[in-house]
Amino acid sequence: MLYRLTRRSLYSGRRLRRARADGWRRHAMIEVMKAVLLAGGLGTRLRPLTLNTPKPIVPIFDRPFLYHQIDLVKRVPDVDEVILSLNYHPQHIQAVVGRGEDAGLPIRYVVEPEPLGTGGAIKFVEPYLEGTTIVFNGDVLTEIDLAALVEHHRARRARATIVLAPVEDPSRYGLVETDDDGNVTRFLEKPDPEQITCNTINAGIYVLEPDTFDRIPANTRYSIERGYFPSLVEHGDAFTAYIENGYWLDIGTPAAYRQAHRDILDARCRTRGATLAGAGEPTVAGDASIAPTARLLAPCFVGPGSTVHPDAEIGPHAVLGGGSVIESAASVRDTIVWPESVIGAGAAVDGAIVGRRCRIGEHARIAPGLVLGDDSTLTPYTRFE
Repeated sequence: MLYRLTRRSLYSGRRLRRARADGWRRHAMIEVMKAVLLAGGLGTRLRPLTLNTPKPIVPIFDRPFLYHQIDLVKRVPDVDEVILSLNYHPQHIQAVVGRGEDAGLPIRYVVEPEPLGTGGAIKFVEPYLEGTTIVFNGDVLTEIDLAALVEHHRARRARATIVLAPVEDPSRYGLVETDDDGNVTRFLEKPDPEQITCNTINAGIYVLEPDTFDRIPANTRYSIERGYFPSLVEHGDAFTAYIENGYWLDIGTPAAYRQAHRDILDARCRTRGATLAGAGEPTVAGDASIAPTARLLAPCFVGPGSTVHPDAEIGPHAVLGGGSVIESAASVRDTIVWPESVIGAGAAVDGAIVGRRCRIGEHARIAPGLVLGDDSTLTPYTRFE
């Protein structure tokens, strides 16, 4: 598809006339790109939080997680649409995201009839793709410069580019080996210690050329990692790696989900979507109500419409979702509270995740590691230690 860059179209037949000498700018071809977010997973590692809320829309502070990924996509000027590949609770995601007005890019929904895996999902959306395509796994929080990634892909004239992230302990992941020129040479799925030759793992972000998708079987559960990528290596296709040394985290477990919030609060991850106060300051939404004798220990976040009663203590590393209520003398630290939940008077919650519309009874005690699903109730004086 061709876009005009000046005051009137110079497109004629299948050629672009060169800019004239009167000062018009030279025309250029802009390749229309799509971004695909693989958002159909069950999110089993995050249960019970994902029983009602699909992983792509779990809140990161006061925004759905996938908005943080879309923020990165918006930096690539050629991308004109985000395609969400869905299967699990698609209606919940559609209700939250809509047509993309808040996301900042048009959204297309493609719902798989059954889970098709990462490769099968890409094949299923193939009819909607035009040219070079960015693909994101639905659980990756990162600061990657996608425009630089696409530039790297094009400069190498690659058929596929995979983003690799260095990790301290590669034994828990599938490793990706490369040669001295940055070409992918081998995949090792959770290797034994003696097999480890590198520390770079698949970061779940790719740039792909759809003309290679004929190797992916249609309407079949298929893994891009175990099938499509090894086939590129076997066929000698131009398959290059892009090392991302910046922030990267798979948020797919409760511990990692809490870590993501800690990292953003501590400015280790500077996602564009989280508008936080400066270092050492609590972040409070404009319509939150904070009692004069309440204590906010930075870093912490108090969401819109929340109420913090007298003598309550919030933080450090506490995140209160919109409409939550922290009653008198309650303490919330290193905890994520989802919207519309109530922490009773004198209760102490440390290192937990509290789902939507929960009620923590008065003087309850919650030690690190507890995850409460939506609409849970703990009676007064309950103790989890």
